[in-house]
Amino acid sequence: MSRLSLSSRADGFSFIELLATLAIIATLAAMAMPLAQTTLKRHKEHELRRALRDIRQAIDAYKVATTDGRIVQADGAGSQNGYPPTLAALAAGVPNAKAQGGAMLYFLRRVPRDPFHPNATTPAAQTWGTRRFDSPPDQPLAGDDVFDVYSLSTQTGLNGVAYREW
Repeated sequence: MSRLSLSSRADGFSFIELLATLAIIATLAAMAMPLAQTTLKRHKEHELRRALRDIRQAIDAYKVATTDGRIVQADGAGSQNGYPPTLAALAAGVPNAKAQGGAMLYFLRRVPRDPFHPNATTPAAQTWGTRRFDSPPDQPLAGDDVFDVYSLSTQTGLNGVAYREW
């Protein structure tokens, strides 16, 4: 009789075994989710650091080119302090005053976008806050030139510092 009962038993998992397996998978997924969110945020922070560095280096290179006389500041093309009038000017290029044949100076291939900006359809140059030359760092004001850039995000980084202060 025992042979009959063993052979008639269906192969497979019982309902309890399936529930136990699902509970284990759910626990592992719940532990992995915060790690995945932190990894994504860390990746965006890395992109933000790189974009800020690239834009700031381009602004500094524009200033040096103006000081060297390779860029002539015409009336209406921003302030006369040597900084670019807009972020777009860094990628659009400006005529090289010391070169023959209308050569252009380019400081960025393209303006990078702020990775924390919520609207993906906004042009990249408009995703940044700009600070003019004569405004204080704690209260940046936009103006006739671009002395510095900052993120418009209200979020705080993993290091505890707000992104707009980076």
